[in-house]
Amino acid sequence: MTNPDYLFEVSWEVCNKVGGIHTVISSKARTLQKQFGDNFMLVGPGIWQDVEGNPEFEEDQSLLLAWKQKAFSEGLDFKIGRWKIPGNPIVILVNFSSFFELKDKIFAEFWEKFKLDSLTGGWDYVEPVMFGYAAGKVIESYYHFFVSSKDTIVAQFHEWMTSSGILFLKERVPQIATVFTTHATVMGRSIAGNNLPLYSGLEKLDTEALAKQFSVQAKQSLEKIAANEADVLTTVSELTNNECRKFLEIPANVITPNGFEKDLLPDDKTWLSQRIKGRKRLKAVVQAIINQQIPDDALFVNISGRYELKNKGLDLFIEALNQIKSPPRTIVAFILVPAGHAGPRMEILERIHNENLENPITSCYLTHYLFEKEADPVLQRLFQSNLNNGINQNVKVVFSPVYLNGKDGIINIPYYDLLPAFDLTVYPSYYEPWGYTPLESIAFKIPTITTTLAGFSHWVNSLHDIENKSVSIVQRDDFNDKEVVEDIKQIILGFLQKQPDEIQEIGENAKAIALKALWENLINNYYLAYNQAITKSKDRFFAYASKLAIHDFAIPVENQPDWKKVLVKSKLPEKFKSLQEIANNLWWSWHDEASELFRLASPEKWNECKQNPVHLLEILDFDDFKKLGKNKNFQDKLNYVYQEFQEYLEKRKLKKGDLIAYFSMEYGLHHSVRIYSGGLGILAGDYLKQASDDHRNFVGVGLLYRYGYFEQEISSRGEQKEIYSAQKLSHLPVVPVRDEKGDWVKIKLTFPGRTI
Repeated sequence: MTNPDYLFEVSWEVCNKVGGIHTVISSKARTLQKQFGDNFMLVGPGIWQDVEGNPEFEEDQSLLLAWKQKAFSEGLDFKIGRWKIPGNPIVILVNFSSFFELKDKIFAEFWEKFKLDSLTGGWDYVEPVMFGYAAGKVIESYYHFFVSSKDTIVAQFHEWMTSSGILFLKERVPQIATVFTTHATVMGRSIAGNNLPLYSGLEKLDTEALAKQFSVQAKQSLEKIAANEADVLTTVSELTNNECRKFLEIPANVITPNGFEKDLLPDDKTWLSQRIKGRKRLKAVVQAIINQQIPDDALFVNISGRYELKNKGLDLFIEALNQIKSPPRTIVAFILVPAGHAGPRMEILERIHNENLENPITSCYLTHYLFEKEADPVLQRLFQSNLNNGINQNVKVVFSPVYLNGKDGIINIPYYDLLPAFDLTVYPSYYEPWGYTPLESIAFKIPTITTTLAGFSHWVNSLHDIENKSVSIVQRDDFNDKEVVEDIKQIILGFLQKQPDEIQEIGENAKAIALKALWENLINNYYLAYNQAITKSKDRFFAYASKLAIHDFAIPVENQPDWKKVLVKSKLPEKFKSLQEIANNLWWSWHDEASELFRLASPEKWNECKQNPVHLLEILDFDDFKKLGKNKNFQDKLNYVYQEFQEYLEKRKLKKGDLIAYFSMEYGLHHSVRIYSGGLGILAGDYLKQASDDHRNFVGVGLLYRYGYFEQEISSRGEQKEIYSAQKLSHLPVVPVRDEKGDWVKIKLTFPGRTI
């Protein structure tokens, strides 16, 4: 078997935790790093560009310095460093924002060569495609610099979001062997996510019609083309391979199940300590929520993962609990799925520290405040059931809508440290291409319930050298919810009857099965995929037989002028400082006496600058100010208006009420400040003016557009022409907010591929 000399792995989730793929790649990285050293590199999106403190990435400017300089000279932009995970593999985070202006050209090229349909793709399609394309260019640049024809190089692309890189490399770099890995197909996710049956009539589904119905034609087109153009297609389970056959019209070459690293697991002593600590904390939390005593031998059950009511089986889990009547022991079910929460419930914390069980609480489940509580699907199911946490009920339910990172404010124990506290986990998934949660459960010696619609269950059933006593696999299909509920109920009741020695044996069996999923045991599936891809690459040897590596070069020196921007600011005579002060406050825009004052300064120039007092003061010349200084009527008017202005500001110091932040995309304050376009802006501007006159503690928050509303011209043919002219910010009554160093204060918002 031939392993590559160089290996690139491309994913949207490199140093960017979104979902389970992050776990796959980060946990596998150390195994690959051991095998390939620094010739193994991961490529991710530079969504932290210009933002310090990426918690997973540490830049190393000395890494691959010569190549980086060459790549930068080619117009590429990226950061190189180390992923702060075991193994510390090299990571290249690509800034792909410069490719947005080329997207039409890129899409045209992909259409001409591959018939990729990008016309219907929205922004959630365009961004990943540009990232994949940019990642391909980075790999191409590295290839030209380091790789010769005798070397082997593989580039693996995860999910459709990166697969445009495969199309980019296809013809440009035939030596690079490409592997496309789909963890879940676009169509599979879409059908299951829209609560339509996926499995019973899979072969009869109309892929094109459904893609159009769900508005995913572009994504489906890209995924299908990439799967067929890549040298090797892999997927995580036979379950998703069925989707590949149908939706991508090609079966996977290799099945690559997901694994984990052994250092995730605690030793027996630590496990026991975590179990004792976790159960103590969970018991205290439950008692604080319902103000009822929980016995020490209560069965602790959990369901966790993404918040998908049907696909993760949350609905069936709740219904199974609902059907358990009078169990012999108390059951406490924990629903641990992140949702939109507003922080820990302070009364829960108070009751944890000052326990008083005299007044039981019912129909209460939450550890944290929840946004839109009335519309929450889990709470709706609980309220509709008989699970009200009543004092006479032996089935209690707790809903913790947070990531268990150890800092949630209530449980305050990381998820992996909390897992040993449970007795059983339940994951009755409908759509689960793999299923890390049940694997993690058994790795911590906690038996689990899963379904035949989880890729993990297919992997467990494929193990013939170990007896399965710890993974209960429930038969599930598109229409048998009632049977699934009954099976879950019976498994839970059966577990309540087991003796301590049986439970210990089941726990040991769970860990033994989990150890089969260590990356050291599963990585050969990846090596098989790489070997197959390299074999296909060698069939193209004639196309790169003369390839030589560039190991050094001289950076070209460009003789270009270094332009400097110089701003010239006028200085008014001392006696007119008050005039400048009024001009720089929009108060003048709704006080006629102030506007009249500026008109009197020079009626012609007042109209010339479109009634903009800041601009007016810049175009008044020395003679104008000299005349105004001798004009008694103007001076009297100025003194009167300035006194009114000062009195207004004094009253404003006594602001009424709490601070109100008013957000609007436009404010119609004056036509010289072009940050509005219509009625909404006029309304928002009037709100600000009235709030100011009423001395309210009120702040408007909006955008200072460089290009405001367009100016209209009519062509000789009677057609409208839009003329956009930039506002001169120096002509506006705005003042930049500066930090202690005198620099403009900048707020950075990070978006995929760019920072605003």
